[in-house]
Amino acid sequence: MGHNEDPPIASSRRASTEVAQQAAEFTKQSEKLSHQALENASPAIAVQADFVTPRDPVIVTSDGNRLPGVPLDEAYKLNVLREELQGQLDTGRPNSDEQHQHGEESLKTSQLHDGARNDQEERHARRQASKGTLSQTMPPSHTNPLFPPLPLYGPPSWLRNVQCWFFRTTSFVLSLDFLGVIVLGSLFTSIPIIFQSLFHPDSDKKRPFYEQELQNAAIRRQEEKDWEAKRTHKHLDVENESRVDEYPPTEGGKDPIVCDVGYYARRVGLDVETFKVETEDGFIIELWHVYDPKEHSPVDEASREKLGPEVFQEPSEKSEKPSKKRRFPVLLMHGLLQSSGAYCCNDDQSLAFWLCKSGYDVWLGNNRCGFKPEHVLLEYGDPRMWCWNIRQMGVFDLPALVSRVLHETGFEKIGLICHSQGTTQTLVALAKEQRPDLGEKLTVFCALAPAAYAGPLIGKMYFKFMRIISPAMFRLMFGIHAFIPFMMQMHALLDPRVYGWLGYKVFSFLFGWTDERWDRGLRDRMFQFAPVYVSAESMRWWLGRECFATHKCILATREVLRAEEGLDGDGDGDSSTSPDDDSEVSDGQGQPPKQRHHHVKGSTAWYNHQVPPFALWVCGDDQLVDGQRLLKRFKAGREPHVKVVHSKVIPEYQHLDVIWAMDAPDQVFREIREVLWKTCDARDVCRTPEGCDAVGRWEPAEDVVTEMGE
Repeated sequence: MGHNEDPPIASSRRASTEVAQQAAEFTKQSEKLSHQALENASPAIAVQADFVTPRDPVIVTSDGNRLPGVPLDEAYKLNVLREELQGQLDTGRPNSDEQHQHGEESLKTSQLHDGARNDQEERHARRQASKGTLSQTMPPSHTNPLFPPLPLYGPPSWLRNVQCWFFRTTSFVLSLDFLGVIVLGSLFTSIPIIFQSLFHPDSDKKRPFYEQELQNAAIRRQEEKDWEAKRTHKHLDVENESRVDEYPPTEGGKDPIVCDVGYYARRVGLDVETFKVETEDGFIIELWHVYDPKEHSPVDEASREKLGPEVFQEPSEKSEKPSKKRRFPVLLMHGLLQSSGAYCCNDDQSLAFWLCKSGYDVWLGNNRCGFKPEHVLLEYGDPRMWCWNIRQMGVFDLPALVSRVLHETGFEKIGLICHSQGTTQTLVALAKEQRPDLGEKLTVFCALAPAAYAGPLIGKMYFKFMRIISPAMFRLMFGIHAFIPFMMQMHALLDPRVYGWLGYKVFSFLFGWTDERWDRGLRDRMFQFAPVYVSAESMRWWLGRECFATHKCILATREVLRAEEGLDGDGDGDSSTSPDDDSEVSDGQGQPPKQRHHHVKGSTAWYNHQVPPFALWVCGDDQLVDGQRLLKRFKAGREPHVKVVHSKVIPEYQHLDVIWAMDAPDQVFREIREVLWKTCDARDVCRTPEGCDAVGRWEPAEDVVTEMGE
């Protein structure tokens, strides 16, 4: 007679088998996304995907660190397997077995890799999400075609290492050839300029600020002499004594041209301290604080270390000397291939130093990798270190920097000033499908040379070549790590004056601007802070065939832009759209034609009610980006929630003139200072900046838009 197994025992065995199968599936998926292969006994094992936004997951590891984002389906699969396994581990526990509950919870957590987050509400939300498909659980997005998925690179293995070395080898040869062609092209196009300077030596005198440039050079020579005289205890004249009293420099003499913002701050009587900031995906980036040594003592080194990946934490209890009111904090973000040192290379006419001496608390943000790539887990040679583009810079880097400034200053909001790519990452981050809550932390967004639409330069032969080649060929040519790292090696090896001269020639050739309005005596300084490390993926986003170079817009496809242009051609361009009508396209039932038209215009808006006020300074002679097209978008009512409190088109300005032109303090800086103060929400506790009125706060209902230039 056969023996029948006891049903409870059979059921228990089946349940155990299912748990083992699910544990195996979860372990396999976890290993695919972990820092190292599981056999290496790495403590950084993937346990969960944390969705910072619905389309931006980061991997949480068992030791509490973060790894950069992975494709949505891979992140979603990890969470579903985790929830299914947790559900199996939860099944069958007797309700009365309270005494063993804590022990079983510990066992369950260890089976999911120790260190995973154990939040009941989060688990319930993930369990609910697992009931539908991926497309059902993610909200629709107008901008998704502009941000195609990044490649997935698993933990190191012999095959992946071979692939990495293959791409490094091919990209070293091919990208160096590409760079060589660019350098030769820049030198070749410089020949007519060299001949002109030889046969027409007076041609420089026609430059707009030639006389002022000579005066500045004479002042710098005198300052060098005064510094040397001071060092040798010789007498300084009364005029110079009174000049240096307010902001006495602690560095001086002949400029060695170095890549150090602190050095140039000390030359004008200020100083800089460096904070480490960790992004939500584990990158460690630098935040520079410009301060007046008479009012602020640098924070101890331990307090300037990273605080962890969470953003918008509680502010610190720090304050300045009580004898004066506090300074209102502002954050500055730089452009493509630059660092925020670009705001510090024009002595007192540098925007960062100028704002600091005007009475603002100035912070300079830098994006991931910068001069020294750093991550909590990843190394330089890991392709995951470089698997990011403008989306990650906006969604992760910018909120982390804003959060740290808020934490250090104790304010609820700060002002934000960006140039070029800095405006791009901000415009992306503020979009209603990205991180619109960031807008609630900003009093105003000041955009210098805003980069939302492509300029005519995108059609140049060398840019068109990068758009023609396939993504696979792009990676073969420029690799899967840093973009042409040879440029950084030359930065370290070449004499700073040679590098400055060559850097200007190459970048001028590439981006179509000149130094016509700059102080040429400081030009070599300007290029000590560029280039920085950027990823090949980020350059592919800018120049490859799938993204910006094809659509010529950061947040709309070509098809959407054509549809908008068609509507604008039929409409009246009125900007009185109701702020509540931008989420849906009305069917027009019972509405007059004009109101229906506004509903249609608002349907493709990029921003919602959380967006801060905008102020824009557009370069009228900018070949790289088309800032005037962005202004037209606002004027046409396409962004009903965006309040433009100031806009200005400067017809003669090129892309970098908004920060480096010799008349930028008059044309741009003074207006920035005024806009920051008029939009400030903490005027009662802040000192009034120099040149600003103590009253006259801007109100949202009173848009102040200057007349746009031709």
